[in-house]
Amino acid sequence: MSVSTFSQIYIQIIFACKGRESLIKKDWEEELFKYITGIVQNKGQKMLAINGVSDHVHFLIGMNPSCCLSDLVREIKKSSNTFIKEKRFSKYKFEWQQGYGAFSYSHSSLDNVISYIQNQKEHHKQKSFKEEYISFLKKFEIDFEDKYLFKWIHK
Repeated sequence: MSVSTFSQIYIQIIFACKGRESLIKKDWEEELFKYITGIVQNKGQKMLAINGVSDHVHFLIGMNPSCCLSDLVREIKKSSNTFIKEKRFSKYKFEWQQGYGAFSYSHSSLDNVISYIQNQKEHHKQKSFKEEYISFLKKFEIDFEDKYLFKWIHK
């Protein structure tokens, strides 16, 4: 008799461009999202949704319990940063900001989370990334100090 592991782990990950600058352009964001999806899949995880706006990215994964989330995010940021530079997508210096948000969900919440991620552009017509991110931290009851959050550029 073999022992098997059964799991159901869903994580939404959010990270931003360094300084929260608007460097992700519409004409190449889809290629970036496909690249990130490839990294996630190559690491044995399941991409459920990915989208973003000019200054940050959201994605939802079905996570294998053997995955180390911090290693996965580090690899995504490092590899996608290199990809953006090699493709010369940005005429400005592109970097991802340090840190990220990771929020877990139940299976029954997936449709809502996927819809939320797919509608990022509409959502951000009314709410800034800072407002959105702080609302996530509060909703998930995560203690935080402003000085440790992303560096915000006020426009």
